[in-house]
Amino acid sequence: MTGAAAVALLLAGCGGQTIESGSASSGGGSGEDCGTVNIAVNPWVGYEADVAVVQYVAENELGCTVNTKDLTEEVSWQGFASGEIDVILEDWGHPDLEKQYVDEQKVAEKVGENGNVGQIGWFVPPWMAEKYPDITDYKNLNKYADLFKTSESGDKGQVLDGDPSYVTNDEALVKNLDLDYKVVYAGSEAALITAFRQAEEKKEPLLGYFYTPQWFLSEVPLVKVDLPTYEEGCDADPEKVDCDYPETPLTKYARTEFMNSGSAAAELVKNFSWTNDDQNEVAKYIAEDKMDYEDAAKKWVDANQDKVDAWLK
Repeated sequence: MTGAAAVALLLAGCGGQTIESGSASSGGGSGEDCGTVNIAVNPWVGYEADVAVVQYVAENELGCTVNTKDLTEEVSWQGFASGEIDVILEDWGHPDLEKQYVDEQKVAEKVGENGNVGQIGWFVPPWMAEKYPDITDYKNLNKYADLFKTSESGDKGQVLDGDPSYVTNDEALVKNLDLDYKVVYAGSEAALITAFRQAEEKKEPLLGYFYTPQWFLSEVPLVKVDLPTYEEGCDADPEKVDCDYPETPLTKYARTEFMNSGSAAAELVKNFSWTNDDQNEVAKYIAEDKMDYEDAAKKWVDANQDKVDAWLK
């Protein structure tokens, strides 16, 4: 996950992952009318919700065979060149990868927005915003740095990020805003959610990276810290970023050969669009209610057949 002009992906966090090392599962459709579509699954539950619904509709409405592969963002893009990935359903902005695979290699293309609008930022649990009202202004963060010290951050306050493969501006922000903090990685979206949940329950200090759309915010309404106002171009140089993250319309990319194949799945991918609330609903089914992809998608599709029908026209 990334801001619109974020730094290069932390490949060290990928554990040497390749397309071949991503897990795969075959869909149950016959594929006779549609063929096969290979969809990347990036490591956050909102993206999983996108995949769950598109996979369910492709298999059950169109008879496609759907293969899903669990991959980080950059590795997913590499799949366009190798032919092993056909679709990325939720991109948060990778201008470097778009230049490489769309403009230069011409193996991929943008196929429109998916309807979700993303917003990354720094957040604190509600109890902190209530007890320390001025903590939501970044100018006051150094005053509270001691509250956020951990064994991992040493003598500095901690900013907790999630999966190391997510692209963030946080280390640049800490440096360029002269903040007495250190970025520490929780390791995953689930670990980040657990940390915020416990911080609210136990009234423990926590400052961390988070984002919308995210179903967890309906459980714990995290409070955003105001960083310097985003202005166009303020994040153009990854080393010099000193502004907040922008609101980002999330986009779909696909392998050009797949989009030109005449597959009904290509038309579905092109037409797929839903709201933040839609995604959060399915994401909650998966993450909190522990439903599998198929059951979560079926529940949503059964209640929203009109939206699905619009994708299939």
